[in-house]
Amino acid sequence: MSDLTHLLAPARWAGLDLQNHVVMAPMTRCRALGNVPNAMMAEYYEQRAGAGLIVTEGTSPSPNGLGYARIPGLFTDEHVAGWRLVTDAVHARGGKIVVQLMHTGRMAHPLNLPPGAEMLAPSAIAAAGDMWTDQQQMQPQPTPRAMTTAEVEVAVAEHGTAARLAKEAGFDGVEVHGANGYLVEQFMHPSSNQRTDRYGGSLENRARFVVEVCRAVAAEIGAERTGLRLSPHSGAGDLAAYDGAEQTHAHVAREAAALGLGYVHIVDHSAMGGAAVPGATLAAVRSGFGGTLILTGGFTAETAEAALASGAADLAGFGRPFISNPDLVERFAAGAPLAEADQATFYAPGPGGFEDGFTDYPALAEASI
Repeated sequence: MSDLTHLLAPARWAGLDLQNHVVMAPMTRCRALGNVPNAMMAEYYEQRAGAGLIVTEGTSPSPNGLGYARIPGLFTDEHVAGWRLVTDAVHARGGKIVVQLMHTGRMAHPLNLPPGAEMLAPSAIAAAGDMWTDQQQMQPQPTPRAMTTAEVEVAVAEHGTAARLAKEAGFDGVEVHGANGYLVEQFMHPSSNQRTDRYGGSLENRARFVVEVCRAVAAEIGAERTGLRLSPHSGAGDLAAYDGAEQTHAHVAREAAALGLGYVHIVDHSAMGGAAVPGATLAAVRSGFGGTLILTGGFTAETAEAALASGAADLAGFGRPFISNPDLVERFAAGAPLAEADQATFYAPGPGGFEDGFTDYPALAEASI
């Protein structure tokens, strides 16, 4: 059995005792029927509460950010009640959980939005590709409407309100999704942000939105309980690599440090066919932030242990392995094989319903009976 001393050892973050150094990374699963968290989702997260820290699936702080089918929100009392089912279930098993706030921006389709909501983005530039809708299946992503300066300020405030509601819902913190091509990264990226107001143009102006969002969140739930996810050079969401990406992310890391944020979370998509995060960029973010760094992307237990032992990461994130291995940490500890996931049910129900490929993966003890 491999030596996983660092990975399995207890950790401490933001005044919280974590069971280990394993982070369950955020993964969209599209089971929030009517955009409201439910008992099925509570069971799903409870099953995975052996992680040191759980980061939820992307959760919209605004009706305008519900761009995918069946993703959850956090801007109504009904959302708070639904998420309280989740946090209570995770806490009952000794776990810790933060909610990831994700506004989809231009990564959307109007059929996925509730009545009165609108596709908004930094600029009126459509993302290439199609978007699933339950009504008409795959549809081209339309051109969003460019936000006015006042609407940008509203979006910042919506993140702050969602953070306040996250506290009411029992979350241990909030992660701002500044990665994977969604609204926050759309502001950071020069191809999707061609604004001429104070939120566009220079590096500092393009980073203004993410800084203001993090500040608004931190004001509600506390800076040490606020995290920021970034995906330098990933190309996700039709945002190709660009000159100055390293400088942009290093600037954002320094701003995160100035705000006193609890962590920066870097995701590397190379294991899924995307571009790797260059070592120089990772080093620039690491030195610019200086605080707790979570790394996610293609880790095995052994490579995560090595990253922790070397000091490259402070916590190690795992995404897809948690889908089919609810007891992933226990399997790591036992040196047990990992179950394979059914990709057909990542975002959609199986023959038996939405629980298929969601809450029906057995733990190791159950699988061996």
